[in-house]
Amino acid sequence: MDAHEPGPTPSLNLQGSLFDDLPVAERPGAYVEDVGYRGPTACSAAGITYRQLDYWARTGLVEPTVREASGSGTQRLYSFRDILVLRVVKKLLDAGVSLPNIRTAIATLGSRGAEDLAQLTLISDGTTVYECTSTDEMVDLLQGGQAVFAIAVGRQVRDVEGTLASLPGERAHRETEAADESGQVDQADELASRRKRRTSA
Repeated sequence: MDAHEPGPTPSLNLQGSLFDDLPVAERPGAYVEDVGYRGPTACSAAGITYRQLDYWARTGLVEPTVREASGSGTQRLYSFRDILVLRVVKKLLDAGVSLPNIRTAIATLGSRGAEDLAQLTLISDGTTVYECTSTDEMVDLLQGGQAVFAIAVGRQVRDVEGTLASLPGERAHRETEAADESGQVDQADELASRRKRRTSA
């Protein structure tokens, strides 16, 4: 991060507390890795429309990581982290950050888990999005006159947890297990039929 000359401190619209001390995994209602949430549930938790969800998935902004829709009858399943990122995207849009700049910001978050993201505060001047992991970094941005909007990701984690606690989730491997079990039954039936034909011949 570049050093900035001290200047007047702009007003800062701050969403929630800055840095959370309690790790995600140690809080009540913490997310479960292999549980996914369908589109309508993801929309409700992220505060977005299904049209936004679909568009962002099709354009690669935020894609479901638990399960992608593949053909008729399958639905996208979004992880807790996916929904957290969807919520952050919505907050940045509400702050007036353009979608191309949001796309760049989300790409820099990479594959960080929800626990890592919870330690971040995203600062924006309406154009560029900066990551802060300490109060000192935030002060530097404020003194440089750049920060006008901040999103405490840890606060968003808690909000998503609270919303998802009353909404249905599902494990992505259930359908695969059902298909495997069905296949095993079919194979057993076929073997039994073959044995019966051999013994009756």
